[in-house]
Amino acid sequence: MSKKHPIIAVTGSSGAGTTTVKRAFEHIFRRDKISAAVIEGDSFHRYDRVAMKAAMAEASARGENLSHFGPAANCFDLLEALFREYGESGTGKKRYYIHSDEEAREHNARLGTALKPGEFTPWEDLPAHTDLLFYEGLHGLVVTEEYHVARYVDLGIGVVPIINLEWIQKIQRDNLERGYSAEAIVDTILRRMPDYVRYITPQFSLTDINFQRVPTVDTSNPFIARDIPTPDESFVIIRFRDPKKFDIDFQYLLAMIHDSFMSRPNTIVVPGGKMGFAMEIILQPIIERMMEARRV
Repeated sequence: MSKKHPIIAVTGSSGAGTTTVKRAFEHIFRRDKISAAVIEGDSFHRYDRVAMKAAMAEASARGENLSHFGPAANCFDLLEALFREYGESGTGKKRYYIHSDEEAREHNARLGTALKPGEFTPWEDLPAHTDLLFYEGLHGLVVTEEYHVARYVDLGIGVVPIINLEWIQKIQRDNLERGYSAEAIVDTILRRMPDYVRYITPQFSLTDINFQRVPTVDTSNPFIARDIPTPDESFVIIRFRDPKKFDIDFQYLLAMIHDSFMSRPNTIVVPGGKMGFAMEIILQPIIERMMEARRV
């Protein structure tokens, strides 16, 4: 951890809602004129898209599972090294994993390359003189026998829907956007499950704040669901590991967020449609105190 060069890590699996919290942070950074070094978790995958398919086939032939949730498919050593270096000096290196043709055009224009979706950009230096590092991805607080990324994080945020909702979101996305069959999607879920249990869920016990979306409609069989529950069909459970650490004023939050209520002494529940608003009014004072501490 570092007061001079703080690190914020937002952790959650694909489709969990990390985009919403990332947008909330972007609004805060813009309002407070904060310069952030933004790190995408996908950039620390070990394999590009083609190599990952080959590695998965090899693992399957050996009777093993390989997934982006686990250490075999990720460079936890490089992620830990980046967090350590940034905390010490505010420096480090990053790259991008290219998801789409649009991203490929953007990075190729910037770098003068001819990269395709599924490939990585070259490593490059972080921008100089940033105020903080902002990570969003799968492993911002991962801990294994070899690596302890969480120890370098100053503010850890978990974004995780209940598991059936997470599966519904994945099934809908992979089927409608990527054309995968239901059988292939279920196979992927099963293949990832051991790594999900070992390396993803334990992080949510280390986060400072968790945002968990819970639908108010029936999601008991996610494999036949036709629609993703909307934010208005959900509540968001916000759990603070230690409210005193960030001087959380629950009475203020209850007054500001209509129809919110407390379910436990460290937990507030808000309507799903207020998730982004709740994130901003909770996180902005925390970020501003972090920036004040840098100047001391």
